[in-house]
Formats: sequence, C-alpha cells, structure tokens
Amino acid sequence: MRPHLLALSLTLALGLAGPAFAQSGATPPTQPALTALTKDSGTPMPAEQKRVHFDHAELHIAVHPDTQSIDGKATLSFSALAPTDVLLLDLDRNLPVSAVGVDGKALPAGAWSNPDGRLRIQLPHAVAKGGKVSATITYGGKPHVAKKAPWDGGFVWSHTKDGQPWVGSAVEGEGCDLFWPCVDQPDGKPDLLDLYVTVPKPLVAPGNGVFVGVTEQGDTRTYHWRAKHPTTYAVSINVGPYRELKGEYRSRYGNTIPLYYWYLPGEEAQARALFAEFPRMLDFFEAKIGPYPWGDEKMGVVETPYEGMEHQTINAYGNHYAKDGNGFDWLLQHEFSHEWFGNQMTNANWDDMWLHEGFATLMQPLYARHLNGDAAYYAWLNRLRMMIANRHPVVSGQPRTEEAVYDDSRGGPGQDIYNKGALMLQTLHHLIGDQAFYDSIRELVYGRPDPKPGNFVPQYRSTADYMRIVNRVTGKDYDWFFKVYLYQAALPKLDAQRHGDTLDLRWEAPAKLPFPMPVDVQVDDAVHTVPMTDGHGSLAVPAGALVTIDPHSVLLRDEPRITEFQQWMQQQRRERKAAKP
Repeated sequence: MRPHLLALSLTLALGLAGPAFAQSGATPPTQPALTALTKDSGTPMPAEQKRVHFDHAELHIAVHPDTQSIDGKATLSFSALAPTDVLLLDLDRNLPVSAVGVDGKALPAGAWSNPDGRLRIQLPHAVAKGGKVSATITYGGKPHVAKKAPWDGGFVWSHTKDGQPWVGSAVEGEGCDLFWPCVDQPDGKPDLLDLYVTVPKPLVAPGNGVFVGVTEQGDTRTYHWRAKHPTTYAVSINVGPYRELKGEYRSRYGNTIPLYYWYLPGEEAQARALFAEFPRMLDFFEAKIGPYPWGDEKMGVVETPYEGMEHQTINAYGNHYAKDGNGFDWLLQHEFSHEWFGNQMTNANWDDMWLHEGFATLMQPLYARHLNGDAAYYAWLNRLRMMIANRHPVVSGQPRTEEAVYDDSRGGPGQDIYNKGALMLQTLHHLIGDQAFYDSIRELVYGRPDPKPGNFVPQYRSTADYMRIVNRVTGKDYDWFFKVYLYQAALPKLDAQRHGDTLDLRWEAPAKLPFPMPVDVQVDDAVHTVPMTDGHGSLAVPAGALVTIDPHSVLLRDEPRITEFQQWMQQQRRERKAAKP
C-alpha cells in the first residue's frame, strides 16, 4: 500500500533523485469534488451493509481512453445474514446510475438514490435470513482522476512514449467506490469476482486472478478475468499496448504457479531482468512465511503509469527498473509482500494497517540479508530507524478510515506504520526467537500453523488478534511489549549509568508502563543478557572495560543521536526553503 511513502523516504535517505513518473504531465481536468463519504475509505459500516454477505461481483467495464470515461454494469449477489429490505452500496455519485434491477427485474427510478456516494436500493420484497438477492447497476461517466497516483486515488489517463493510451486505476485511499459499486470496507470482499474489461483494439487489459478468455466485437475486445476473495481496493483496471512475459514457478509445496509480467513495447531487456526476480522472491516468501496464497491463480505484475500498488495477483509496478544497489527491485518486492500481508491477511479495520505495512516493510531488510548478507540488512534497518516520527501511536484502538491513518493532522501515525512497525517486529523477533516469530506470522496470515495449498482461507485480523497469537505461541504474556510500542507515541528510553564496577540500566517507558525488556550488553569480547524483570537491571563491569549496549542493534528505543539528526535535517529543509526565490 501507498508505496510512495516508503519510496520517498528511501529516496531522501539514499540521496537519490525522485522517481520520474510516466504520467502525461498535464494538469488533471477540472472534475466534480468527491463527497466526504467517497473520499474516505472505511467509514463506519451502516447496519444495512452488515445484514448481507457479498457472494459475487460481476463487473462489466468499458474503458474509453479518448474521452477518459467508463461505462459500467455491475451485477452483485448477496446472501442475507439477517432479514433485509434494502441494499446499501458505495459508489461515487459522479458516476450517474441510469438503471437498477433486482433479481433480473428492472426497478422504477424512485427505488434507488445516491445523494452522497452511498447507493440505496429499496428491494421490491424483503429477503429473509439465508435468502439470496442480486442487484444489477448500470452506471458510467468520468471516474475521478488521480492527480498523482497512488498519493491520491483515481484513474490515471496517460500515454506511452509513442502516444498510445496507457490507463491504470489506483484507489487504495479513497476506495473501490471510485469506479464500481462495492462495500468500501476492508472486510467488504466478494467471495468471487468476474471482471470484464472492454478496450479499443489493439490495447490489452490485464486483470486480477485467472484469465478466462477474450472476445472481439468490431473495434473493441473484452477481457474476462476471475478472482477469488479480491481485496476491495485491489480490484484494478489496467489498459495499454502491453507485451507479455510468462513462465512457471515450481513451488516447494508441490504446486506450480503461473508467472506473468505485462510491460510496454521497447523494454524487453529490462522486463526480462525484472521477470527473472519473480521466482527467487516467491521462494523466499514461501520459505519464510508459507505458500503463495493465490497459487491456483497467478503471480502477476503489470507496468503502470504510476509508482505501484498491491493489486491482488496483478501488482502495479512503475519503478522504471531503477537500480539502488540492493540487487533487487525494492518496489516490486514490497508490493509482492502484500499478497501475504494485505490480500491474504487483511486488517479488520484501517486502524490496524500496520499489519500490512509493518510486516511488508520488514520483509525488505530480511530479503536483502538473504541475498547480500548482514551489511545490507543492517544498512536497511538503519535507514528505517532514521525515519521514525513518533508523533502519534501506531494504533489508536478506535475504528479509523484509511486516510485518517495517514493524516498527521488527524492524529494518524502516517509512515510509522511502515518503519516503526517493521523495527518493532524486528525487536519482537529477537525477544521471542526465530521459531516463535515465524510460527506467529503463519498463524496470523493463514489461521493455522501448517498451511499448504488449498487448506487455508483469507483472514481478517486486528492488532488484538496478533497479540493473542504471540501470547499463545510463546506461552507468555507479551501485552506489555505491544502496549508500549503500538499504543504509545513515544519510544521507551534506556537510561544507563556506570557506578564504579557496576552498570545500572533502567527502562523509562511512556506513561510509566511496565517494560521488562531484556538488554544485551557487550563487555570487551563477551555478550551478557541483563534480564530487566522490573524494568531495571545491573551488570558487573570491570574498570577499563569497553562496554557496548545492544551490540546487535535489536532494541527499538529512544536514541539522542537520531533525534539530533532528525532535527538537523528539518533545519536543513527549512533553510533550503527559505533560500528559494
């Protein structure tokens, strides 16, 4: 999600120039404002939406690059969890609805309304608990245009170097309702999606899931894709004059996974080099976490006119094949992480979004160490540490919208869900050990300790779920750990005082919370672990001995050297800004 935040920070930390985005460069056309409801993804779910389970979405979307518009027809099927006489869906009101039918019968115009982005359909007859109902919505118009996707959501209407249409959608922040009628909630996934995308010839439309077929009619062609349990914002539109690379990965779990990459003409050498990264990434994740969740569909990547997004089985890639010395494409690897942390395991509420981004961010230094050793690992962790802000808690404990999590002015943790989340997990890894750490991840992601292809289903998870899993796997109570790192803004401080031949250590946790975190201390060539049972501990240290606290850099804590660096960087930015004419 929101790879730009991580990209921007890595760009600053590495001293590199910002990415050259492949959009047209033109100012987006004037467009109607989004309603507050449409602009925010994950507002409180109304009671009417809780009455139904989303069984199937059949979407027919015709994309018209020449007019930057779409025509849509969505047939949505539901099972009633409770009696209901209404269907409530989310759809941008700037895509006018021209017709609605229920169970194949047209409704009069007065039976539906969409004043604020929530489409209300009055059913002709109440549906009993356990009953089925389907609605067909015909709509269309000019979908919201993203000014700079994926910073903000919408469609990107661009062109390739030779002037051919190049279109992509990226709607994580604002949600699926920017281009199809949906339940705009993390847990609003349909069980099954059939996506039909109609485009002008000779354009190609890669999509989520399995390719079912293509049909042609006159000057257009329609691509049919089918996907199971797609994350709502991960349903995507991709249109361009694509070329295709394909192959297979023979999994360590015995299954064979199709591999696909859609790229633009003229980039074959670069595309093949990127495609060669797919198998080794898959092998790393399957070895560390477990089976690729969508192995019976595909691992797919498509080049996009914006930086990237974790669109399920068709990840958006717009990193321009950049090199950064790590030996792998960081954006490709980050988005691919979300197939596990985001698509297979989805946060129950946006307040728990660190479950997506913290784990996905940690996978990058771990992958760097796998490929290049400890130097790459610690260099990456050090960059992440320099970017932690600590202005707001990572988790508020209250339901939140997606944008509120990113917005500092609304108390959101912003990029700390990436960097602080990852470093907190690295500290946890050291605390509970390798076996318990990865066992807890598998339980979180798959809902079971022994995942194999076909024996697991997608999971909705909260921070509290993960806390319970860690406690169960370890047989110990680690709530104190999460309460300090996730529910407090400030980091714990470690006070170290040397008195004669004794080193005294004391944790100072925010809100004076308990924090019995053991501390490793290296004295000359020997490493000692100080228990810190009550937040305090001491160690005998001979006079003249060289002492290093936390020699392997596993403790996430307040460190004056980093605060001083961050303050200096802020001052540098202010001075540069003031010097501009």
